[in-house]
Amino acid sequence: MSRTRRWIAISGAALAVLLLAGLALWVRAQLPSDETLAAELAVRFEEASGIGVQIGSAHWALRPSPVIEVDGVATAQPRPITVQRIVVRPRLASLWRRQLAIGEIEVSGAVLPRASVRAFRGRMDAGGQPLAFAGGWTFAQVPVERVRLRDVVWIDRRDIALAYDADVRFDPQWRPREGELRRAGASPPARLRIEREGDEDRWRTLIDAGSGSWNGTARLETGADGRLRLSAALAPRNVDLGALLATFGRHSVVEGRVNGQTELRAEGENVAGLIRSLHTRTRFTLAPATLSGFDLAKAVTAPNAARGGQTRLDTLSGTLDTQATDDGVLLRYSDLKAKSGVLTASGSATVLNRRLDGQAAVDIVDGVVGVPLKLAGTLDAPRVSLTGAALAGAAVGTAVLPGVGTAIGARIGQAMDKLLENGEPAPATHPPPPNPSRR
Repeated sequence: MSRTRRWIAISGAALAVLLLAGLALWVRAQLPSDETLAAELAVRFEEASGIGVQIGSAHWALRPSPVIEVDGVATAQPRPITVQRIVVRPRLASLWRRQLAIGEIEVSGAVLPRASVRAFRGRMDAGGQPLAFAGGWTFAQVPVERVRLRDVVWIDRRDIALAYDADVRFDPQWRPREGELRRAGASPPARLRIEREGDEDRWRTLIDAGSGSWNGTARLETGADGRLRLSAALAPRNVDLGALLATFGRHSVVEGRVNGQTELRAEGENVAGLIRSLHTRTRFTLAPATLSGFDLAKAVTAPNAARGGQTRLDTLSGTLDTQATDDGVLLRYSDLKAKSGVLTASGSATVLNRRLDGQAAVDIVDGVVGVPLKLAGTLDAPRVSLTGAALAGAAVGTAVLPGVGTAIGARIGQAMDKLLENGEPAPATHPPPPNPSRR
């Protein structure tokens, strides 16, 4: 290479370096400092939600790849939502086109008290506005490609704190391509996995819980009014009920393995609306099963003495409907049928915030003679008793025919109780006039 060509090459390389350096200086001049970034994020968050936030620190970088890191986040609430770390990795190519496209969002060490999260819903319903873009910025076709959650703790209305991990990859229109939600540290493992079937709004749904499975399919539809409708059909198979509830910090009064069918329905304008309207119906069977809290055999002869102890059941079946409400999840049990040796029982019950309200009939001659029982108290301390009319009938039955007479009298007393409740009292009768011809 001649001296002239070598000089041109060196000069071109030096010019390129200068241009790149100048571009880097210009970019740094246009992008905010870490302190300005933290302040700007706090302001935009409050504008969107109406709730203040404190940010410990924020940092951004372009090399080796664009990244924004935020640490020490806490909302200005009586019981704040806190997040240890948020990492956002935007797509640089989309930024040049003034499009927001994020390759990955990772949230770790978050604590979400239920009441504090609900405050956001209330403020948004009252007129809060989502984040707005200025200067011609728009969302890319896939705004967020992946979301990862690590050690995110949800604190429910009973102050039970449970940690979760999640990993979701998205297709256009915020449709999950695949996802996994896990109860962090649970044993046996509890996790939900979804896999999209082609480009349809249908997902294969796989649930591992209680050493069993709860698998099926889920479908999402959009109505003419724009509302979302979610439906699913799932099949619980060999699920250990006690282990399942213990995974979520609950105690079960029934022990056994569940088999059956579950239908799920929800409708709303967005994902939050779907969660708030969630309704499930499960037809279940446990064989065998153990009922803790009262003794079914004692309930036949002495309901007040039946509290405590256990009842071993050959089978327990029925239908459970669940409905999300503002006061918690309402549980409705219907068509309950249980068999334990020579005893059979049927009934129904509702449970809200672990408060129990229901009725049952224990048959000592299958389907013929039944003792009516009232269920009350809580799931931790259930109470079993006879109603007033049934109790009076049982007393009369005992005087006439101990044993079976008690049950028959209770049944007659229950029937009279229902008759009076329906406003149809028995007609009054008068004794016939004395017949002087008879002694």
